[in-house]
Amino acid sequence: MPVLNQLTAISPVDGRYYPQVAVLSDYFSEYALIRYRVHIEVEYFIALCQEELPQLRTVDHSLFPKLRKVVTDFSEADAQWIKDKEKETNHDVKAVEYFVKDKFDQFGLSEFSEFIHFGLTSQDINNTSVPLSLKDGLDKTVLPLFRQVLFILRRTAIEWQSVPMLAFTHGQPASPTRVGKEFQVFVERLNRQLDLLAQVPSSGKFGGATGNFNAHHVAYPGVDWMAFGNRFVESLGLVRSRHTTQIEHYDNLAAACDGLKRLNTILIDLCRDIWTYISMGYFKQKIKEGEVGSSAMPHKVNPIDFENAEGNLGVANALFEHFAAKLPISRMQRDLTDSTVLRNIGVPIAHQVIALNSLLKGLGKLELHEAALKKDLEDNWAVVAEAIQTILRREGYPKPYEALKALTRTKDKIDENTIKQFIESLQVSDAVKEELRRISPFNYLGTVEI
Repeated sequence: MPVLNQLTAISPVDGRYYPQVAVLSDYFSEYALIRYRVHIEVEYFIALCQEELPQLRTVDHSLFPKLRKVVTDFSEADAQWIKDKEKETNHDVKAVEYFVKDKFDQFGLSEFSEFIHFGLTSQDINNTSVPLSLKDGLDKTVLPLFRQVLFILRRTAIEWQSVPMLAFTHGQPASPTRVGKEFQVFVERLNRQLDLLAQVPSSGKFGGATGNFNAHHVAYPGVDWMAFGNRFVESLGLVRSRHTTQIEHYDNLAAACDGLKRLNTILIDLCRDIWTYISMGYFKQKIKEGEVGSSAMPHKVNPIDFENAEGNLGVANALFEHFAAKLPISRMQRDLTDSTVLRNIGVPIAHQVIALNSLLKGLGKLELHEAALKKDLEDNWAVVAEAIQTILRREGYPKPYEALKALTRTKDKIDENTIKQFIESLQVSDAVKEELRRISPFNYLGTVEI
């Protein structure tokens, strides 16, 4: 069997694209999941000590930094110890429990080791570890990339805010617009969806075997375990789902997947628009020395960055769609279908990161081809028909729409001279004619705030 590396990996996330997404290993790898589990177990024991349960009152609180160092110094060797133990236990979370107990033995805390994982089920650990890793991964890798994309789009919108461009509705020439405004459309869409995503809580489940703190309550009926659970989960940076089965109900995680999917859909729309404008000659791409556009056609500079981004965004969205539809569904108090799905949570994130990097690269290579923009505007004087018929309506001119319709649909080509001749034929005042003469595809741009 070949050794796993970038050439032998089955998934391109772990092969071809791994250098781009290696940072995600800190949040979504098997090693990362194990480390997050150890983190939860350690923090839970500390929280129990702070609750001053009778059997834990003699624990020296000055040891807490040493316990937390187990997490901050967690190594691949530690993770391997746990994976080896899992072969004996056939249970991944139980292996983590034994690892922490082994550390307790080393620290002289063996008498307290049975309070590790006290009263918990494995999902109390998993359903706090996974949302915490997702929150950290998004905050530290994905969202900064979105902010970079937004910065470039916003800068481009400002830089090209005065450049006129022919618009297209249904693929047909339409009322002119500004290049910068078309980029600002995506700035606004992304900002709104990022705001909505920020409102989705990162939820965790913590309540024992079926969500009722049964074991906790029977052992210490005088403790308000519901309040304890709320405090503990909030101390992790999460929001506790208070009424659950054995597992988190994943409604907020599904909402986050939907939010990420909407962001990706907006970027797919952006990629396709830019791809089309490149094909029309409105944009050119900076050429990098040594790069090849086509293996057969030397002249080609393909929009591969936008194509790569679109493809990876599509893969990410397919997985986000499945997660959002599947995770909130579980048979009665628990089934295992969520477990294998959650292990893949980093996969759509990785494709999203690949896409964002490709998009940033593509946006950085864009150059405006103003000659092509001007030519299309000059070739489409018919688009000012809307302006003329609107002013004629204002003046009470009889059937202006029909008059412009007859002009623009009966002639093969509408140029500046055709429009000027039409204006001269109108039975309106000289002042209105002069107003109409000043309209061109280059200045009929409406108004927009950027």
